[in-house]
Amino acid sequence: MTQAPPLAASSRVRPPAGYDCILLAGFGGPERAEDVLPFLRNVTRGRDIPPERLEVAAHHYRHFGGVSPINAQNRALQAALAAELDARGLALPVYLGNRFWAPYFADALRELHAHGHRRVLVLVTSAFSSYSGCRAYREDLAQALAETGLERDLVVDKVRQYFDHPGFVGSNAAAVLGGLRQLADAGAGSSPHVIFSAHSIPVSAAEASGPRESLPSGQAGPAGEGGWYGAQLREVAALIMDSFRPECGDVPWSLAFQSRSGPPAQPWLQPDINEAIRAVPEGTSGLVVSPLGFVSDHMEVQWHLDNEAALTARERGVPMVRVPTAGIDPQFVAGLVDLIRERTEGAPRAALTALGPWQDVCPVDCCLGPNPEPTVAGS
Repeated sequence: MTQAPPLAASSRVRPPAGYDCILLAGFGGPERAEDVLPFLRNVTRGRDIPPERLEVAAHHYRHFGGVSPINAQNRALQAALAAELDARGLALPVYLGNRFWAPYFADALRELHAHGHRRVLVLVTSAFSSYSGCRAYREDLAQALAETGLERDLVVDKVRQYFDHPGFVGSNAAAVLGGLRQLADAGAGSSPHVIFSAHSIPVSAAEASGPRESLPSGQAGPAGEGGWYGAQLREVAALIMDSFRPECGDVPWSLAFQSRSGPPAQPWLQPDINEAIRAVPEGTSGLVVSPLGFVSDHMEVQWHLDNEAALTARERGVPMVRVPTAGIDPQFVAGLVDLIRERTEGAPRAALTALGPWQDVCPVDCCLGPNPEPTVAGS
């Protein structure tokens, strides 16, 4: 794997603090057909998205009865986290708040404040560094604090990005290995190929991901190849493939992207997952597709992988196994509690790649978006 230079931002580690509750921060999603368009308008507010493009996205939700699985999955993760915290004797209640659907961040902050909590540690359901996966959550939390008038009453800090934490890596590695075994059991394991998939983002946003003072290339200026977002994805994918080389040998793999939503003229990260499936070499006996860039099986995983990518694989005549996201896998849940303990007890900061452990506090120019707003947990 590529050895990256030390991150200047890695010195941004906060000492343990007396947090008294956890806020699990999700994206949110509709749970009724009539909520689909209002939800999509929330997601795209201020972006001048034509109604016809919203209708295309709405079709994906209506295909599944208008219900996104993400809220139910986050409620399950909330319960699993609470159980793991309780099992370790950590008296930290877990609240759930979303960016784009109920319960919104403001609702969650009002609730936990009413229960007497004042120091909030936030776990975001996104493992990798990007504007949409980190900074946008911090901006929306700052906006919720302003909306509720609780800026002076609440301290709100965020757990670091955990793309290379053993809990996240281990759960994804186990899923990929399970997929390879499934192909082998079905007689399609002689020449498999693994494709790791992540949400595509604009190239400009990818190159602005992470801190600016140390770039994946080690040089000042544009990072290229997806910035820190791309570098993190490649490092973790390579680490996962290395982990089961003794059992499976050198299985070829590639990184692909999915679910792009921008105008055609705007460059987004490529290749698209369907292009990647079409490009696998002749003689490939089977595909394992891992939604590495996602924490849970939400709508974009279901539609773009379970429907579109699966159809492309059938057209190509190659058996495909789509493996689970981390979800509520016990390794992942235990790893999230380990991350909490870093901030509450000063527990060791685990990381499995040369890129981590990631920063607790983001510099002001980290993962810049089009119109940067005030954030929480930033310098």
